Amino acid sequence: MADTIAPQPAARRATSLDIKTLGPAIALILLCVIGFLLNPAFLSEGNITNLLTRSAFIGIIAVGATFVITAGGIDLSVGSMAAVIAGVMIIVMNNTIDTFGTGIATVLIGCFCSIILGLGAGWANGMLTTKGKIEAFIVTLGTMGIFRSLVTYFADGGTLSLDYGIRDTYRPVYYDSFMGLPIPVWVFIMVAIAGWVLLNWTAFGRYCTAIGSNEAVARYSAIKVDRIKTWTYVLQGLCVSLATIIYVPRLGSASSSTGVLWELEAIAAVIIGGTVLKGGYGRIGGTILGALILTTIGNILNFTDVISNYLNGTMQGLIIIVAVWLQRGDWGRKGRTKL
Repeated sequence: MADTIAPQPAARRATSLDIKTLGPAIALILLCVIGFLLNPAFLSEGNITNLLTRSAFIGIIAVGATFVITAGGIDLSVGSMAAVIAGVMIIVMNNTIDTFGTGIATVLIGCFCSIILGLGAGWANGMLTTKGKIEAFIVTLGTMGIFRSLVTYFADGGTLSLDYGIRDTYRPVYYDSFMGLPIPVWVFIMVAIAGWVLLNWTAFGRYCTAIGSNEAVARYSAIKVDRIKTWTYVLQGLCVSLATIIYVPRLGSASSSTGVLWELEAIAAVIIGGTVLKGGYGRIGGTILGALILTTIGNILNFTDVISNYLNGTMQGLIIIVAVWLQRGDWGRKGRTKL
């Protein structure tokens, strides 16, 4: 009798895992159905293309956030980091015109500057967290304020605008397509594939999971915990810089409002996708679906007057709360535990 009963809990766990894995995909499909029912134009080629392009920015940042959160960290500075990177990029490109003109060389210099700044900002967050022994929440909350104030200072409280000559050269990075897909979507796809391989098929990915599961055990297992955690923040900074590179040509400007709530959207995408907020388990595929879900919700709000589009942040906040609540896993057993 014991032999026939024992496998049942394992079967229930497998079923529960399948539901959690398929949940984001099912939610995205339901949202698409709702969007189509509200307005058939939701599934038009133009709207789908716009939806995918807008998902690219948050999706790329969220891929980096998946590694940080899987390793047990958090980064609240990504939106402000994107803003200051965009501002410095614009300043550098505008000041390079006299030497290199308004051609591709100036754009490449700006992109190189973006990558260096992203790597540097990520390294600073990582080192302050690991070597400085300061909670990641406090470190990135502090750098969030620093980055936001810096871009405000550089813009003198206004807006930094890209020179129109450079804007014409840089514009195709956002607005052009390749094989029917916008360039930002291709960048998103490549970052997602690289992130999936890195998390699931390399020692670095396994170390991130081990550290997030139990940092003390990871140290006893000879894993260089501080180094790995620092690299997750560096990777996050790289993803922010890539997202900024494809974002700047969209408006050709940067201000104190650039990147506002991007950290909320990135974390929401990661959590909705099934990555555990306390660390130890991450899903790049789920993160991609999470980014698409968030963008789809915002897109649907544009198609209906039932809920104001200004409440998009409210919807995202509620989604994060519900997703974390569901991840706890003990909410259904709470009453029985007390018996």
